[in-house]
Amino acid sequence: MDVTTRDSSATGGIRVMDMAARADDGVALAGTLTLPAGAGPHPAALLLPGSGRLDRDSNAGRLRMSLGGPLAEALARRGVASLRYDRRGVAQTPGDWRSVGFLDNRADAAAALRALRRHPEIRAGATGVIGHSEGAVHAVWLGAHERPAAVVLLAGYARPGRQALFWQAARIADTLPRPLRPLLPLVRRIALGKLARLERTTTDTARIGGVRTNARWWREQLAYDPRVDLARIQSPVLAVTGDKDIQVAPDDLAEVERLVPDDVEIHRIPDLTHLLRRDAGRPSLLSYSRLLRQPVDADLLAHVADWTSTQLQSHDWPATGMTRSSGPYLQ
Repeated sequence: MDVTTRDSSATGGIRVMDMAARADDGVALAGTLTLPAGAGPHPAALLLPGSGRLDRDSNAGRLRMSLGGPLAEALARRGVASLRYDRRGVAQTPGDWRSVGFLDNRADAAAALRALRRHPEIRAGATGVIGHSEGAVHAVWLGAHERPAAVVLLAGYARPGRQALFWQAARIADTLPRPLRPLLPLVRRIALGKLARLERTTTDTARIGGVRTNARWWREQLAYDPRVDLARIQSPVLAVTGDKDIQVAPDDLAEVERLVPDDVEIHRIPDLTHLLRRDAGRPSLLSYSRLLRQPVDADLLAHVADWTSTQLQSHDWPATGMTRSSGPYLQ
Protein backbone atom coordinates (compact mmCIF):
# COMPACT_ATOMS: atom_id res chain seq x y z
CA MET A 1 0.00 0.00 0.00
CA ASP A 2 1.22 3.52 -0.81
CA VAL A 3 1.52 5.70 2.29
CA THR A 4 0.86 9.45 2.49
CA THR A 5 1.59 11.62 5.53
CA ARG A 6 -0.73 14.60 5.21
CA ASP A 7 -0.13 18.32 5.57
CA SER A 8 3.54 18.33 6.50
CA SER A 9 3.60 21.93 5.27
CA ALA A 10 1.44 24.44 3.44
CA THR A 11 2.34 27.74 1.76
CA GLY A 12 -0.10 29.94 -0.11
CA GLY A 13 -2.61 27.11 -0.15
CA ILE A 14 -0.09 24.71 -1.71
CA ARG A 15 0.19 21.54 0.36
CA VAL A 16 3.42 19.55 0.56
CA MET A 17 3.43 16.12 2.17
CA ASP A 18 5.46 12.94 2.34
CA MET A 19 4.38 10.05 0.14
CA ALA A 20 5.94 6.61 -0.24
CA ALA A 21 5.12 4.94 -3.56
CA ARG A 22 5.32 1.16 -3.43
CA ALA A 23 7.57 -0.36 -6.12
CA ASP A 24 6.75 -3.69 -7.75
CA ASP A 25 9.06 -5.58 -5.37
CA GLY A 26 7.64 -3.82 -2.30
CA VAL A 27 10.38 -1.20 -1.81
CA ALA A 28 8.95 2.10 -0.57
CA LEU A 29 10.08 4.93 -2.87
CA ALA A 30 10.16 7.85 -0.45
CA GLY A 31 8.91 11.01 -2.04
CA THR A 32 7.05 14.29 -1.86
CA LEU A 33 3.51 14.89 -3.05
CA THR A 34 2.76 18.55 -3.80
CA LEU A 35 -0.89 19.54 -4.13
CA PRO A 36 -2.22 22.84 -5.46
CA ALA A 37 -4.61 25.04 -3.54
CA GLY A 38 -8.27 24.10 -3.61
CA ALA A 39 -10.21 20.89 -3.49
CA GLY A 40 -9.19 17.90 -5.53
CA PRO A 41 -9.01 15.67 -7.35
CA HIS A 42 -6.24 17.45 -9.25
CA PRO A 43 -4.36 16.78 -12.46
CA ALA A 44 -0.82 15.69 -11.68
CA ALA A 45 2.64 15.01 -13.06
CA LEU A 46 5.34 12.54 -12.07
CA LEU A 47 8.79 14.20 -11.96
CA LEU A 48 11.76 12.05 -13.00
CA PRO A 49 15.39 13.13 -12.45
CA GLY A 50 18.57 12.51 -14.44
CA SER A 51 21.12 9.77 -13.89
CA GLY A 52 23.21 8.99 -10.85
CA ARG A 53 22.74 9.00 -7.11
CA LEU A 54 19.90 11.53 -7.18
CA ASP A 55 17.30 12.34 -4.59
CA ARG A 56 13.79 13.68 -5.21
CA ASP A 57 15.17 17.17 -5.93
CA SER A 58 17.80 15.95 -8.44
CA ASN A 59 20.59 16.50 -5.90
CA ALA A 60 23.60 14.25 -5.36
CA GLY A 61 25.84 15.35 -2.51
CA ARG A 62 27.50 18.62 -3.46
CA LEU A 63 26.08 18.42 -6.99
CA ARG A 64 22.79 20.16 -6.32
CA MET A 65 20.58 20.46 -9.36
CA SER A 66 17.67 21.63 -7.16
CA LEU A 67 15.07 21.01 -9.86
CA GLY A 68 12.30 19.11 -8.08
CA GLY A 69 11.12 21.75 -5.62
CA PRO A 70 10.95 24.72 -8.01
CA LEU A 71 9.27 22.63 -10.70
CA ALA A 72 6.71 21.24 -8.24
CA GLU A 73 5.90 24.76 -7.01
CA ALA A 74 5.55 26.12 -10.56
CA LEU A 75 3.15 23.31 -11.41
CA ALA A 76 1.13 23.73 -8.20
CA ARG A 77 0.64 27.44 -8.87
CA ARG A 78 -0.96 26.42 -12.17
CA GLY A 79 -3.24 23.85 -10.58
CA VAL A 80 -1.14 20.71 -11.16
CA ALA A 81 -0.07 18.32 -8.40
CA SER A 82 3.21 16.43 -8.60
CA LEU A 83 5.09 13.50 -7.12
CA ARG A 84 8.87 13.22 -6.94
CA TYR A 85 10.86 10.55 -5.10
CA ASP A 86 14.32 9.47 -3.97
CA ARG A 87 16.05 6.87 -6.13
CA ARG A 88 16.81 3.48 -4.58
CA GLY A 89 19.69 3.71 -2.16
CA VAL A 90 19.42 7.50 -1.95
CA ALA A 91 18.21 9.60 1.00
CA GLN A 92 15.08 7.94 2.45
CA THR A 93 14.64 5.15 -0.10
CA PRO A 94 16.42 1.90 0.87
CA GLY A 95 18.75 -0.05 -1.41
CA ASP A 96 22.16 0.09 -3.04
CA TRP A 97 22.05 2.58 -5.89
CA ARG A 98 25.15 1.10 -7.55
CA SER A 99 23.36 -2.21 -8.15
CA VAL A 100 20.17 -0.68 -9.57
CA GLY A 101 19.79 -1.09 -13.31
CA PHE A 102 18.50 1.35 -15.91
CA LEU A 103 15.47 -0.91 -16.34
CA ASP A 104 14.96 -0.94 -12.55
CA ASN A 105 14.77 2.85 -12.62
CA ARG A 106 12.21 2.60 -15.41
CA ALA A 107 10.12 0.04 -13.51
CA ASP A 108 10.19 2.24 -10.41
CA ALA A 109 9.02 5.21 -12.49
CA ALA A 110 6.09 3.14 -13.80
CA ALA A 111 5.19 2.04 -10.26
CA ALA A 112 5.34 5.64 -9.03
CA LEU A 113 3.06 6.76 -11.86
CA ARG A 114 0.54 4.09 -10.93
CA ALA A 115 0.75 5.12 -7.27
CA LEU A 116 0.12 8.74 -8.22
CA ARG A 117 -2.94 7.72 -10.23
CA ARG A 118 -4.31 5.77 -7.25
CA HIS A 119 -4.13 8.74 -4.87
CA PRO A 120 -7.60 9.97 -3.91
CA GLU A 121 -6.70 13.60 -4.55
CA ILE A 122 -5.44 12.92 -8.10
CA ARG A 123 -7.40 12.60 -11.36
CA ALA A 124 -6.10 9.29 -12.64
CA GLY A 125 -6.89 10.15 -16.26
CA ALA A 126 -5.08 13.48 -16.09
CA THR A 127 -1.59 12.44 -15.02
CA GLY A 128 1.52 13.26 -17.02
CA VAL A 129 5.26 12.71 -16.75
CA ILE A 130 8.09 15.25 -16.79
CA GLY A 131 11.63 13.90 -17.09
CA HIS A 132 15.08 15.45 -17.24
CA SER A 133 18.02 13.69 -18.95
CA GLU A 134 17.76 9.98 -18.01
CA GLY A 135 14.34 10.82 -16.59
CA ALA A 136 13.29 12.10 -20.01
CA VAL A 137 14.29 8.77 -21.56
CA HIS A 138 12.14 6.93 -19.01
CA ALA A 139 9.33 9.39 -19.74
CA VAL A 140 9.51 8.30 -23.39
CA TRP A 141 8.98 4.66 -22.38
CA LEU A 142 6.15 5.60 -20.02
CA GLY A 143 4.57 7.65 -22.80
CA ALA A 144 4.52 4.58 -25.03
CA HIS A 145 3.52 1.95 -22.46
CA GLU A 146 1.69 3.62 -19.53
CA ARG A 147 -0.36 6.16 -21.53
CA PRO A 148 0.17 9.36 -19.51
CA ALA A 149 -1.96 12.32 -20.60
CA ALA A 150 1.12 14.46 -21.35
CA VAL A 151 4.88 13.90 -21.69
CA VAL A 152 7.60 16.51 -21.12
CA LEU A 153 11.16 15.73 -22.20
CA LEU A 154 13.82 18.06 -20.78
CA ALA A 155 17.22 17.37 -22.37
CA GLY A 156 16.29 13.89 -23.50
CA TYR A 157 18.14 12.08 -26.27
CA ALA A 158 16.55 10.39 -29.31
CA ARG A 159 19.21 7.92 -30.44
CA PRO A 160 20.55 4.59 -29.10
CA GLY A 161 22.23 4.96 -25.72
CA ARG A 162 25.65 4.00 -27.06
CA GLN A 163 25.45 6.68 -29.73
CA ALA A 164 24.26 9.23 -27.17
CA LEU A 165 27.28 8.43 -24.99
CA PHE A 166 29.73 8.82 -27.90
CA TRP A 167 28.16 12.13 -28.91
CA GLN A 168 28.44 13.37 -25.32
CA ALA A 169 32.09 12.30 -25.01
CA ALA A 170 33.04 13.99 -28.28
CA ARG A 171 31.18 17.20 -27.42
CA ILE A 172 32.73 17.43 -23.96
CA ALA A 173 36.17 16.81 -25.44
CA ASP A 174 35.64 19.71 -27.85
CA THR A 175 35.04 22.07 -24.92
CA LEU A 176 38.22 21.20 -23.00
CA PRO A 177 40.91 23.89 -22.64
CA ARG A 178 43.50 23.77 -25.44
CA PRO A 179 46.41 22.68 -23.17
CA LEU A 180 44.53 19.46 -22.38
CA ARG A 181 43.63 18.51 -25.96
CA PRO A 182 46.90 16.69 -26.77
CA LEU A 183 45.87 14.17 -24.12
CA LEU A 184 42.59 13.35 -25.85
CA PRO A 185 43.81 10.36 -27.93
CA LEU A 186 45.12 8.69 -24.78
CA VAL A 187 41.94 9.51 -22.84
CA ARG A 188 39.80 8.10 -25.66
CA ARG A 189 41.75 4.82 -25.71
CA ILE A 190 41.40 4.44 -21.95
CA ALA A 191 37.69 5.28 -22.07
CA LEU A 192 37.00 2.85 -24.91
CA GLY A 193 38.83 0.12 -23.03
CA LYS A 194 36.74 0.72 -19.93
CA LEU A 195 33.55 0.77 -21.99
CA ALA A 196 34.45 -2.55 -23.62
CA ARG A 197 35.05 -4.05 -20.16
CA LEU A 198 31.70 -2.73 -18.96
CA GLU A 199 29.85 -4.24 -21.90
CA ARG A 200 31.45 -7.64 -21.23
CA THR A 201 30.33 -7.73 -17.59
CA THR A 202 27.41 -9.87 -16.42
CA THR A 203 27.14 -8.71 -12.80
CA ASP A 204 25.21 -5.77 -11.29
CA THR A 205 28.43 -4.04 -10.25
CA ALA A 206 32.03 -4.33 -11.38
CA ARG A 207 35.36 -2.69 -10.61
CA ILE A 208 36.38 -0.66 -13.64
CA GLY A 209 39.64 1.21 -13.26
CA GLY A 210 39.56 0.39 -9.55
CA VAL A 211 36.16 2.05 -9.07
CA ARG A 212 33.01 0.12 -8.13
CA THR A 213 30.70 0.85 -11.05
CA ASN A 214 27.02 0.22 -11.71
CA ALA A 215 27.71 -2.15 -14.60
CA ARG A 216 24.13 -3.30 -15.16
CA TRP A 217 22.88 0.29 -15.44
CA TRP A 218 25.50 1.00 -18.08
CA ARG A 219 24.77 -2.13 -20.11
CA GLU A 220 21.03 -1.49 -20.12
CA GLN A 221 21.32 2.22 -20.83
CA LEU A 222 23.73 1.69 -23.72
CA ALA A 223 21.40 -0.90 -25.28
CA TYR A 224 18.15 1.09 -25.12
CA ASP A 225 16.95 2.91 -28.23
CA PRO A 226 14.19 5.43 -27.37
CA ARG A 227 13.24 5.94 -31.01
CA VAL A 228 11.02 2.85 -31.02
CA ASP A 229 8.97 4.16 -28.10
CA LEU A 230 8.88 7.75 -29.36
CA ALA A 231 6.97 6.46 -32.38
CA ARG A 232 4.40 4.79 -30.10
CA ILE A 233 3.49 7.81 -27.96
CA GLN A 234 -0.15 8.82 -28.38
CA SER A 235 -0.21 11.73 -25.90
CA PRO A 236 0.96 15.32 -26.43
CA VAL A 237 4.73 15.78 -26.11
CA LEU A 238 6.78 18.84 -25.18
CA ALA A 239 10.53 18.44 -25.83
CA VAL A 240 13.02 21.10 -24.71
CA THR A 241 16.81 21.08 -25.05
CA GLY A 242 19.23 23.97 -24.73
CA ASP A 243 21.56 24.88 -27.56
CA LYS A 244 24.42 24.95 -25.01
CA ASP A 245 23.77 21.35 -23.92
CA ILE A 246 26.97 19.31 -24.15
CA GLN A 247 25.50 16.09 -22.72
CA VAL A 248 22.53 15.63 -25.05
CA ALA A 249 22.47 16.56 -28.73
CA PRO A 250 20.11 19.50 -29.36
CA ASP A 251 19.65 18.17 -32.90
CA ASP A 252 17.78 15.20 -31.42
CA LEU A 253 14.78 17.51 -31.08
CA ALA A 254 14.21 17.12 -34.82
CA GLU A 255 14.11 13.34 -34.38
CA VAL A 256 11.56 13.69 -31.58
CA GLU A 257 9.42 15.88 -33.83
CA ARG A 258 9.74 13.40 -36.70
CA LEU A 259 8.93 10.29 -34.67
CA VAL A 260 6.12 11.34 -32.33
CA PRO A 261 3.00 10.57 -34.38
CA ASP A 262 0.55 13.09 -32.95
CA ASP A 263 0.85 16.38 -31.06
CA VAL A 264 4.48 17.43 -30.45
CA GLU A 265 6.07 20.77 -29.59
CA ILE A 266 9.86 21.23 -29.58
CA HIS A 267 12.01 24.10 -28.33
CA ARG A 268 15.75 24.62 -28.71
CA ILE A 269 16.45 27.29 -26.09
CA PRO A 270 19.29 29.78 -26.67
CA ASP A 271 22.08 29.61 -24.07
CA LEU A 272 20.30 26.90 -22.04
CA THR A 273 22.65 24.21 -20.70
CA HIS A 274 22.05 20.62 -19.61
CA LEU A 275 21.68 21.97 -16.07
CA LEU A 276 18.65 24.00 -17.22
CA ARG A 277 20.47 27.23 -16.47
CA ARG A 278 21.49 29.74 -19.12
CA ASP A 279 25.09 30.56 -19.87
CA ALA A 280 26.13 33.13 -22.45
CA GLY A 281 29.71 31.84 -22.49
CA ARG A 282 31.33 28.87 -24.18
CA PRO A 283 29.74 25.65 -22.89
CA SER A 284 31.99 23.54 -20.67
CA LEU A 285 31.82 21.13 -17.75
CA LEU A 286 34.11 23.59 -15.98
CA SER A 287 31.20 26.05 -15.77
CA TYR A 288 28.90 23.63 -13.96
CA SER A 289 29.90 24.58 -10.41
CA ARG A 290 29.22 28.23 -11.19
CA LEU A 291 25.92 27.53 -12.94
CA LEU A 292 24.63 25.40 -10.07
CA ARG A 293 24.82 28.44 -7.82
CA GLN A 294 22.07 29.94 -9.96
CA PRO A 295 18.41 28.84 -9.89
CA VAL A 296 16.81 26.79 -12.65
CA ASP A 297 15.78 29.05 -15.52
CA ALA A 298 12.50 30.72 -14.52
CA ASP A 299 11.22 31.07 -18.09
CA LEU A 300 11.72 27.35 -18.66
CA LEU A 301 9.83 26.44 -15.48
CA ALA A 302 6.98 28.77 -16.43
CA HIS A 303 6.68 27.34 -19.93
CA VAL A 304 6.75 23.73 -18.75
CA ALA A 305 4.17 24.44 -16.05
CA ASP A 306 1.88 26.37 -18.42
CA TRP A 307 2.06 23.70 -21.14
CA THR A 308 1.52 20.84 -18.68
CA SER A 309 -1.40 22.60 -17.01
CA THR A 310 -3.05 23.31 -20.37
CA GLN A 311 -2.77 19.70 -21.48
CA LEU A 312 -3.85 18.11 -18.21
CA GLN A 313 -6.67 20.53 -17.46
CA SER A 314 -8.07 20.11 -20.97
CA HIS A 315 -7.87 16.34 -21.37
CA ASP A 316 -8.91 13.39 -19.28
CA TRP A 317 -7.59 10.09 -20.63
CA PRO A 318 -8.47 6.71 -19.29
CA ALA A 319 -5.59 5.64 -17.03
CA THR A 320 -4.80 3.01 -19.65
CA GLY A 321 -5.85 2.84 -23.25
CA MET A 322 -4.95 4.24 -26.61
CA THR A 323 -7.44 7.04 -27.16
CA ARG A 324 -8.31 10.31 -25.48
CA SER A 325 -11.77 10.93 -24.14
CA SER A 326 -12.23 14.58 -25.03
CA GLY A 327 -11.67 17.00 -27.87
CA PRO A 328 -8.58 17.76 -29.96
CA TYR A 329 -5.25 18.60 -28.42
CA LEU A 330 -4.44 22.25 -27.94
CA GLN A 331 -1.62 23.65 -30.03
